Amino acid sequence: MIKRILHILFLPCSEATLLMEKRNAGSISSKENGKLTAHLMICKWCKMYSKKLALLDKALKKALAAKESEINNSDIQDFKDKMIKKLDF
Repeated sequence: MIKRILHILFLPCSEATLLMEKRNAGSISSKENGKLTAHLMICKWCKMYSKKLALLDKALKKALAAKESEINNSDIQDFKDKMIKKLDF
């Protein structure tokens, strides 16, 4: 019962999820971070959501990094091919 009251008074789940997204984007203030940390200590559902969000964010960043390196390598190879054609090698 006390956890529920604290949960509602300090930070509702709807705001906590928004702050989690802001934290991943890197634009969260220290006050917001403190409120979110307190909320995550109380709310097991948001704590699980936060872990899943971090995992998803990590996977997406890894996939994006792989895609960028793939694009860069293909761009480099295209450049090399064009230069070879121009030089008639």
